[in-house]
Amino acid sequence: MSTITNSLYPKIEIFETRKMMGENAAEKVALKIIKVLESRSEINIVFAAAPSQDEFLAAFIKQNLPWEKINAFHMDEYVGLDKEAPQGFGNFLRDRIFGLHNFKSVHYLNGNEANPSIETERYTQLLKNHPVDMVCLGIGENGHLAFNDPPVADFEDKQAVKLVELDEACRQQQVNDGCFSDIEQVPTHALTLTIPSLINAKYLFCIVPGIRKAEAVFNTLDKPISHEFPSTILRNHDETIIFLDRESSSLL
Repeated sequence: MSTITNSLYPKIEIFETRKMMGENAAEKVALKIIKVLESRSEINIVFAAAPSQDEFLAAFIKQNLPWEKINAFHMDEYVGLDKEAPQGFGNFLRDRIFGLHNFKSVHYLNGNEANPSIETERYTQLLKNHPVDMVCLGIGENGHLAFNDPPVADFEDKQAVKLVELDEACRQQQVNDGCFSDIEQVPTHALTLTIPSLINAKYLFCIVPGIRKAEAVFNTLDKPISHEFPSTILRNHDETIIFLDRESSSLL
C-alpha cells in the first residue's frame, strides 16, 4: 500500500490489486462504524451499487459488526426498470449485503413509483429521520457521484433526492461495466441522492478501482472544483478517504 498525503487533497490509499483495495476499505469502514457506535445507539450508512464496489462489499460483509445497529440506504435507482431486474441497484445491494445480515433497517428507493415525486419525498423524509453518518461510494467515468452527472450535478442543491436524466457517458458506463448489453437497454432516468445529501455525511469512503476510472480519478484531484467534474467536490470534505488500485491510480 502507498498513501498520498497532501493538504489540498483527500487522503488517498493505493493498493496493488482490487482485492487488496476492497479488503482494506472494508476494514477501515468497519473500524469507523465501531468507533461511532461507542457513543451512539445506531448509525446511518448509504451504500453504492456498482461492479466497482464488488471487492469492497465482499470483504465488508465478513466484518464482525453489530449489524442490528445499522440503518442502510442506497444512493440511486433506475426509473422504470423491471422490479426484479438484476441491474436494479436495490436488487444488487440486496444480493450482496442487505439480504445477508440483520440490519436495524434497510430503505430501498423505488424506481417503479408511478409518480417519482412521491418517491423522492418519501425518501427525503427517511433521510431527515436518519441523518447520514457515512457514505460508501464510487466515482463514475464521467466524474459523477451517485447519478449526479455533470449536466445535473449541483453542489448547492436544495433537494435531498431528485429525478434526473442520465447523460450518455453515464449510460455507456453501464454497458462498459457489463450491466447491459447495449446503451438502448439502459434506462434514461433515475432517482438519486443529491450532492449535498452525500457530502454532508461525516465520513466518506470512496472506492474506485479499474483502468476505466483512471481519468476520472485524475480529474477528481487535478481539475478545478466545479459541476463539470462532480467528484472534485470530494476535495472540500475533510473526512474523505479515496481507495485506489494500481490501475485507477495510473495517471497520478
